[in-house]
Amino acid sequence: MAATHTPHRTGSTQQLWAGGLTVFAAVMLGITGVVGVFRGIMAIAEDDVFLTTPNYVFQFDLTGWGWIHLALGIVAILVSFGLYKVSTWARVAGVAIAALVVIANFLSLPYYPAWSILMIAMSGFVIWALCVVKPDDSTAR
Repeated sequence: MAATHTPHRTGSTQQLWAGGLTVFAAVMLGITGVVGVFRGIMAIAEDDVFLTTPNYVFQFDLTGWGWIHLALGIVAILVSFGLYKVSTWARVAGVAIAALVVIANFLSLPYYPAWSILMIAMSGFVIWALCVVKPDDSTAR
């Protein structure tokens, strides 16, 4: 009796996971960017939702933080569009911009703690999703 051979589906499963994680990262980075743009606009307008912290080591002008968050948000949105095409440059740029968002939100933590923690967590998920996808999986799509 001849043994029937069932095809090994690990490759297609890995491709699905890679595609799903890349889309997840693209969506999360896009949301992070939009939230960053809003936060930047609020800070530039010197909205009253921000706290004043006179004794913080990394104290910057609120308007300056606004411009930083606005710029990071715009770049994050642009990079998120590149992630939908599963390009290597977008994955590298996505990790880099998410890391910069983490650093910027850590440094501006006292100004709006809840939002900073949310942005750090979202960026952490983006970095994780972009780093677990293997390069071979992303090009197989």
